[in-house]
Parts: sequence; structure tokens; C-alpha cells
Amino acid sequence: MTYQTSILRSRNPHTVLITGGAGFIGSHLCDVLLRRGNRVICADNLFTGSIDNIRPLLNHPRFTFLKHDVRDPLDIADPIDQIYSLACPASPRHYQRDPIGTMRTCVVGTINVLELARQKSARVLQASTSEVYGDPEVHPQPEAYLGHVNMIGPRACYDEGKRAAETLVFDYRRMHGLDVKVARIFNTYGPRMLENDGRVVSNFIVQALRGDPITIYGRGDQTRSFCFIDDLIRGIELLMESAPSVTGPCNLGNPQEVTIETVAREILACTRSTSTLRFEPLPKDDPRRRKPVIEMAERSLGWRPRIGLKDGLQATIAYFSLKIATASLSAAPAHGVASSSRRRRVQLSLAPRS
Repeated sequence: MTYQTSILRSRNPHTVLITGGAGFIGSHLCDVLLRRGNRVICADNLFTGSIDNIRPLLNHPRFTFLKHDVRDPLDIADPIDQIYSLACPASPRHYQRDPIGTMRTCVVGTINVLELARQKSARVLQASTSEVYGDPEVHPQPEAYLGHVNMIGPRACYDEGKRAAETLVFDYRRMHGLDVKVARIFNTYGPRMLENDGRVVSNFIVQALRGDPITIYGRGDQTRSFCFIDDLIRGIELLMESAPSVTGPCNLGNPQEVTIETVAREILACTRSTSTLRFEPLPKDDPRRRKPVIEMAERSLGWRPRIGLKDGLQATIAYFSLKIATASLSAAPAHGVASSSRRRRVQLSLAPRS
């Protein structure tokens, strides 16, 4: 089998819709796809996404921002070639704030995306998650593992919502012949993470930079596998561009397994912080171990992560250092957003701009 191990600038640019495109992962994907020469529609309700993430793109001639909630049907007049379905809050702090809304995003939002893909004969990539494995009893986790999820726990709105979304994607493939891909994304970190989202890397870095105690839930011996954002975006692109027979689900993550305490101490060393470690009770249903089997991605996509934890942490620390240092400027009223209102309408035209 031959496979594509890198993505070049497209000779035949696509029109690409990215739901959740102003978020952490989505905004990086917008950047990369524009550099490839594609036309990009970014749809986001800004629940956890941020205009700041896409502000440099707002005046780009091939970029369109649409403020829209995927729980409402998408009505886009022009042809669409590819859809990256990323819309959903991904950190427990945010998806537990409105669990019913999270489930509706996963189910109703996915149906709306799939219906649009069916209307446009577009290929769709659904962003799933390692949370479909729950607190796994199989380690490491291959795609064939069916998971160990508490379907009535506080994390279930996201875990079960994403499992339902995968079901919908493959039902649409079976019933309508839709061209689909499913990426199971493991812990990802890097610039543009929200500093208040409660995730391990962003929490630890912000606390270290501010000199606050670093909060570790549990004993710190639970493990995660952290993938830098650049590696993940490359994997998502390769999956989207892979042969129609490569549907997934496909694990995308870094198989280097580290304890939470190790990550905290690495961040302390990189920041030269004097913060202490503070241990708190482990939240309910928090996974004890998490590590992907990535043989499918290696075999079908020629993909594996390239960026080590220390290098990725240093890049992320640099981002948060600048963000914290300029927080007072960031709080000033944003300019230029209102002028883009013509790009934020549900009935959308992608005619070239003068």
C-alpha cells in the first residue's frame, strides 16, 4: 500500500467547512488549510472558541467566518468539498457546564453536519475522542477496544455523546454512502489552549507562571499521552486526504505515556517556577491510564508524532507567557469584528470578493 506522508499546496483547492473553527484545534486547522490554497469557512458559536484565535484571518480573501451553532441546521448555498466536524466543548469544565447542550451538540450537531455533507456530496471528518474508551480496562487502547464508560456519570454527556456521534457517522455511510472519516483524538496541547479550561497542561503552565501551587488531582501517578498540536493537525489532514476505504476510527495521539506528576515537574523545570505541588481528590470517572495504539495511523497514513514533550511544552509555555504578560491589552475592546458581520450569516455566499 502507498500512502501520503505529507500534504502539499493543493493544485485544485477545496472549499472546506470547519465547525468549531475558532477553537484550539480548529483555528490551527484554518491556518494550515489556507496556506494550502483552500477556501475556508469557519463556523463557531464562540462558546469556547475565540475570535482572537482567527483574528489574523478575518480579512483573508479566502476565509469566511460564520457565527453559528451547529445545533441549528447549516444552510450554505455554495458547494463544499470537505467538512471537518470539530464543534464541541472538549474539557470537563466546559462540557459539564451545560451537559444537555453538550449532548445536543454531539448528536443534533453531528446530524446537521452529516445532512449538509449529504446535500453537498462532501467528505466529512468527525473529530471523536479518546474519551470514548472511558476509564479503560485495556491498555494501551486500540481502535477495536469498545471502552469502559459510565453512561450516567458527570462525564457521560461528552463520552457518550461522542460515541453516539461515531454511530451516526457510520450509519450515514451505510444508509447514504457518505464519504466519512473518524479521528479519535487523544490529549492534545499547544498554543491557543484556553488558560481557564481546567486541562492538565494549560492549568499547570498558568499556575507555574503565576507562582501559584500546581494542582494535581489524585496522587499524580495516573498517566496521559500528550500530542503537540502541530503533529495532530498533520494527522487530521492526512486522514482527510486518505483513500475512501480508510474510514477509521483512527487513533491520533502520542504513544509516549507519562504520569501527571512528571508533566508538572517538567513544567516547573522549564518555567523555573518556585510553585509547589498541591494534591486534591481525583474527580469521579477520571481515567487512570490513557495511551493510544497508533498502528492504524502508521500503517494507513504514514503518521506518527514528531515533537517531543519538552519541545512542545516550551512552545506552549512561550505562548502563555506572552498571553499573561499582555492580559491587560487583550482585555481592551476588540476592533474589526463588527466589520466582519457580513461574513456571519447563515445563508452564505462564497462569491469572490472585490
